[in-house]
Amino acid sequence: MKKLYRFTALVLTAVILLLAGLPMLTAYGTEAKPQKKLVVGMSADFPPYEFHKDINDKDTIVGFDVEIAKEIAKDLGAEMVPDDMSFDSLLPALQSGRVDLVLSGMTPTDERRKSIDFSDIYYHSKQVIMVRPEDKDKYPTMASLKGEKLGAQKGTIQEEIAQKVPNATVTSLDKISDLVLQLRTNRINAVVIEDTVAKGYTLDGTVTLAKAVPDDKGAETAVGIRKGNTELLASVNKTLARLKADGSIEKFSTAASALNADRQVSSNSIVDIFLKYRSFYVTGIGYTLLLSALGVLFGFIIGLIISLLRMCGVRIIEWLGTAYVEILRGTPMLVQLMIIHYGIALTLGVNFTPLQSGILTLSLNSSAYLAEIFRAGIQGVDRGQMEAARSLGMGRGKAMRHVILPQAFKSILPAIGNEFVTIIKESSIISTIGMVDIMYQAQVIKNITYEGLSPFLIAGAFYFVMTFSLSKLLGLWERKLRASDHR
Repeated sequence: MKKLYRFTALVLTAVILLLAGLPMLTAYGTEAKPQKKLVVGMSADFPPYEFHKDINDKDTIVGFDVEIAKEIAKDLGAEMVPDDMSFDSLLPALQSGRVDLVLSGMTPTDERRKSIDFSDIYYHSKQVIMVRPEDKDKYPTMASLKGEKLGAQKGTIQEEIAQKVPNATVTSLDKISDLVLQLRTNRINAVVIEDTVAKGYTLDGTVTLAKAVPDDKGAETAVGIRKGNTELLASVNKTLARLKADGSIEKFSTAASALNADRQVSSNSIVDIFLKYRSFYVTGIGYTLLLSALGVLFGFIIGLIISLLRMCGVRIIEWLGTAYVEILRGTPMLVQLMIIHYGIALTLGVNFTPLQSGILTLSLNSSAYLAEIFRAGIQGVDRGQMEAARSLGMGRGKAMRHVILPQAFKSILPAIGNEFVTIIKESSIISTIGMVDIMYQAQVIKNITYEGLSPFLIAGAFYFVMTFSLSKLLGLWERKLRASDHR
């Protein structure tokens, strides 16, 4: 067992060293960049505030919030780096220090002021009701929405307005584009949305505005800043004052609206979309394979170690191993991802990049399942094998390595293969924290083209090719192992 413990310590040390070196890797690559950055949290499905646009075959986040952020960064002598995420993830990201400020059409409500500070107001807007064209005259007042199926973006004041409609069934989603698809496919009957944003989605005539107008005083928009960061707050307010004084914000808004109006709703076939945006998918495939490969590697190593510790004969170690497996198998991967990505940053001050958080989550979650697979395989080997090895003078550790594990591995290879395939598919969850994998890129293409199906069909095809290829390779390996048994 001493050799086992030394091996465990060696592997854990290697993992720690690798994770310590991973800060050099970001979700966007490993190129050297200026040290001084202003990381700005955004939810880039909110035209004309911020949205994705294909510029020179490159995915680019544009909008008048982006231009304001650039001006703030310029006054600070920093490089502006947008960090795209779901709207309800913006506050945790800001509180944990993952982003320096939030610029995403956010309204400074009293509830939000308890968590973060806000700059001076830089934009005013009002709320409207978006419906299908045939329902344009169906809802003349807010009272006519009683009992209807309504939609709103999660964590926004629009969600609060929708929830106040009597007997209404409210669907809250992360992305405005998803709400529009829900509306167009008759899953909901109306969406509470900001008028400035609604303009971008009514361009193609598939949705329009109802006569009903929410009874509110309009929305004020400000920059979100971490509490206590008075120096940054003062600098942001100074920049906003300059932009308002010289009319730049109105110019940014007009330019962003025009840029959004220039977007054409895609009418191309799925092949055309694939050919046009293939570079997006190539980038996504690269990160998906990186996530999956490292998740598989560390999951395999940690799972094997946990399975051996669970059978070491020391009660407390066995209990800890069992607790590890049960906790990770008994909680959703998304919850584990949120704890690793945001929880650790809030409690310990350790900010993992999306790549690091994704690798950790996939590795730990997979290791719990692999630990049980390994344990079942080892216990399935006849006890006489260990006794025979020990009678030949082998130590327990050597017998485990050279006799038991090889036999166990052959029997559990199909189960391990299934877990590896699962890791590839479940890596798509990491897109929720801004990891630019296949699923993230499919969302981006959907927001650019307004196509709700084709980008995901293409993404599904890529996932199928990867998992099918892996299954075939594992099947070939399994057949070779079986053939060697008959020689």
